[in-house]
Amino acid sequence: MVTFLAGLLIFLGMHSAQALYPGLREVAIARLGALGWKGVYSVISLAGLWLLVSGYGDARAGAETLWTPPAGLMHVAALLNIVAFVLLAASGFPGNAIRARLGHPMTLGVKTWAFAHLLANGDSVSMLLFAAVLVWAVLVFRAARRRPPAAGTAAPSNRLATLATLLVGVGAGVWFAFVGHAWLIGVAPFGG
Repeated sequence: MVTFLAGLLIFLGMHSAQALYPGLREVAIARLGALGWKGVYSVISLAGLWLLVSGYGDARAGAETLWTPPAGLMHVAALLNIVAFVLLAASGFPGNAIRARLGHPMTLGVKTWAFAHLLANGDSVSMLLFAAVLVWAVLVFRAARRRPPAAGTAAPSNRLATLATLLVGVGAGVWFAFVGHAWLIGVAPFGG
């Protein structure tokens, strides 16, 4: 459990730096250079993720079951995750209407992902993980909405970028729901 908690704190802590300490990124870039900051950020984030994932597997094996989700919630969660994939895709395609309208689709995708997993998991370790990520995403989204938009980020949306976003997001989400989740995580959301 210690490994899991350490990983969770390190991973979310690194991803909270801008929200908790505005200007920290700029100070770090001034000291380390852009590449240096990205390197430090990446190494610490990856170490946190590794601790989180390995610790989660170990901690979950002995976790207490708090509730047993009905089978239908697995399907609802899988469908919500397809929405999360569309939101993640929207963060990567410049000029799409989803990004233009929502402003921070990646954070909204993480919120959707965490909420979906709270619906589908009833053990104490999963509840802790997904509740922590959901709270983190809510706080980061609020902080991001308060900051003025970065120069040059308000690109006009176009239909082709929006269509590409939807196709990639839905395609990746469906693949992950029916193939990828079982392959990577070991759980098939739609059975099988």
